[in-house]
Amino acid sequence: MSADELRFERLIAASPDELFRLWTTPELLITWWGPEGVDIPEHVLDIRPGGEWRTTMRQPDGTRNTVSGKYLHIDPPHHLVFTWAWEDGAGQRGHETVVEVRFEAAPGGTRLILHQARFLDEESRNRHQRGWSSSFDCLARAAAKPEG
Repeated sequence: MSADELRFERLIAASPDELFRLWTTPELLITWWGPEGVDIPEHVLDIRPGGEWRTTMRQPDGTRNTVSGKYLHIDPPHHLVFTWAWEDGAGQRGHETVVEVRFEAAPGGTRLILHQARFLDEESRNRHQRGWSSSFDCLARAAAKPEG
């Protein structure tokens, strides 16, 4: 892995169909999206190829961070590809990366494989790695809920 890309894997005890639904059903996605302790007070999720998405993550201290992008590829329940860029306070999008998520059936559930690239620097990549790791913890908890 180079400094400008992130590859992250996690085995989650749920079927690919269940996990794909958690990623592509807006009212389910906002229950786990973002690192631990974050909630999503605002979201627009047009989950179709070419559809735009935007979420605002609110930290426990009230700080808000908004990220947005466009869905490039959707292949249920195997594959999602979307762009990702943080917005500044004026709503201007910063550097854009591409996130690819694969859902592979595996013993014990689904192997979720996330690849995100091209980061501007290693520090940005490392922040995203910590964020995705925490988000995947939240996703695993959401998948374990009977209705999730």
